[in-house]
Amino acid sequence: MLQALLELLYPPACIACAKVMPVRAAFCEACDLAVERLPPARCQTCAEPGSFPRDTCPRCRDLPPPFARTCAPFAHEGPVARAIHRFKYEDHPELAPALAELLASESRQFLSQAPGLLVALPLHDRRFRERKYDQAQLLAGELARATGRRAPVGLLSRARETQRQVGLSESDRARNVAGAFSASPSVAGQAVLLVDDVLTTGATARAAATALQAAGATRVEVLTLARAFSLA
Repeated sequence: MLQALLELLYPPACIACAKVMPVRAAFCEACDLAVERLPPARCQTCAEPGSFPRDTCPRCRDLPPPFARTCAPFAHEGPVARAIHRFKYEDHPELAPALAELLASESRQFLSQAPGLLVALPLHDRRFRERKYDQAQLLAGELARATGRRAPVGLLSRARETQRQVGLSESDRARNVAGAFSASPSVAGQAVLLVDDVLTTGATARAAATALQAAGATRVEVLTLARAFSLA
């Protein structure tokens, strides 16, 4: 009865376009048809889309990242990109459960062998105060509930504020986040699954994974909702 009342007050809606739907689902029919999943051909380490020698993109070949593997079920395009933008920038933290369920469903095979300790890529304190919520921590928390994992708060923090990565060149992205994270000693001796919404060049994930390894994490893997195409 409570569920029926909640659905009457808050009817199911598409996470991308907000269209009210007769049944609960992530996307309406039109948006679902436009969703772009990441192609099977991708870098085995960072999930960069494309066919590469030995399944390793030039970026990971020339500078191997500190994380072991990455999963991102969707391309950062169309309805998925719109849903992430609503969640992240348009004050819709209530989308976290639906996005986490979608991520858990689409990443089932990857998660079957992934670490049980989830660590969200955190916002800086000032940006958290502006936004009032940390979207990656919300996503990690809901993903933990959906998969029976743990997502403690505070295992990774921003040691300094950084400029937004959008619009920066690849080299500027790397400089922007170098040394920007610090990790708790609590990760020592543990394998970690780093969780975020989008991975582009991987500069932020590299910096975060470096901090986790410096604190003693034995292995870092990365899971994001979407992957942007970042190599020409």
